[in-house]
Amino acid sequence: MEIPEHYKYAVIPHIMVDGAAEAIKFYVKAFGASELFRLDGDGGRIVHAEISVQGSTLMLGDADAPFSPTGEGGASVALHVYVPDVDALTAQAVAAGAELLSSPTDMPYGARQSMLRDPFGHIWIFLTPIVA
Repeated sequence: MEIPEHYKYAVIPHIMVDGAAEAIKFYVKAFGASELFRLDGDGGRIVHAEISVQGSTLMLGDADAPFSPTGEGGASVALHVYVPDVDALTAQAVAAGAELLSSPTDMPYGARQSMLRDPFGHIWIFLTPIVA
């Protein structure tokens, strides 16, 4: 599987909010965003959604640890980057001082993914498409 064209050569911001459904409505009204994808969870929560704002992709969802706009030690933004080899990049980042939050794992949506926190508190999610 190849990296989707709209994810190539980009760091994709993934914001976590309390009330993602309302945030999407706001971004549509305020910025002319269009909803590309939504994965609903229990109780009306949004596990993951993607919108397009002027041709740029923004990921968002309702906040859960380690993401929290207001929680202690939480971060409200993650940065997604598709890379050729998530395992190698994860090892490189950990050797450089990144905190490993989630080891490289094959995910059900067709990507191998890891999650790290950089020394400045930012969360990075690296993904490599899994060849189907």
